[in-house]
Amino acid sequence: MFILGLTGSIGMGKTWAATRFRRLGVPVHDADAAVHALMRKGGAAVTEVDAAFPGVVKDGAVDRQALGAKVLGDDAALKKLEAILHPKVRRAEGRFLASHARRRTPLVVLDIPLLFETGGDVRCDAVVVVHCRDAIQRRRVLARPGMTEDRFQSVLARQIPAREKIWLADFAVDTGIGAYPALKHIQRIVKLTRTYNGRIWAPSRHWSSAV
Repeated sequence: MFILGLTGSIGMGKTWAATRFRRLGVPVHDADAAVHALMRKGGAAVTEVDAAFPGVVKDGAVDRQALGAKVLGDDAALKKLEAILHPKVRRAEGRFLASHARRRTPLVVLDIPLLFETGGDVRCDAVVVVHCRDAIQRRRVLARPGMTEDRFQSVLARQIPAREKIWLADFAVDTGIGAYPALKHIQRIVKLTRTYNGRIWAPSRHWSSAV
């Protein structure tokens, strides 16, 4: 099974790219969606987050806006939150990979926003980074509800610059040149990597001869 990491700075089109991979039949594990599941009503992280950040849980679920107000710009608070969430997200990722390894799925995608920043690239056989021009990124991000210039800059401060991510990645998809060229690029990546053998999640001995 070949593991393809998908990442990109805020506003670069990662969500759009993840949807394209899914439509091409590639299973995608969304780290952000896993976090949402952990913090919704009944989620596995609600109790711990409530204990660490009193007042952010409302009606049994973590109020992400209230939580954001407590951790934004506070490195110590952010690290405390990450210590709660990251191990649980990793376990969900592991279950996803194990499930597809058993099915002998040839290609999967790990959609992780801070892939390089958290060292997640070592868990991938190759990495796709999505990018676009700064002006396009800025327009996309500031059009989001509730987004401000200060919040945008705070997010950027936590992310490796796009140019460095492109240099680190195996594939770079420009989402700012139009949907069709970007889609064709993703199609080529899928066609190519589906033929590769993964080194990260190698087949177990009991079925390796059948793969």
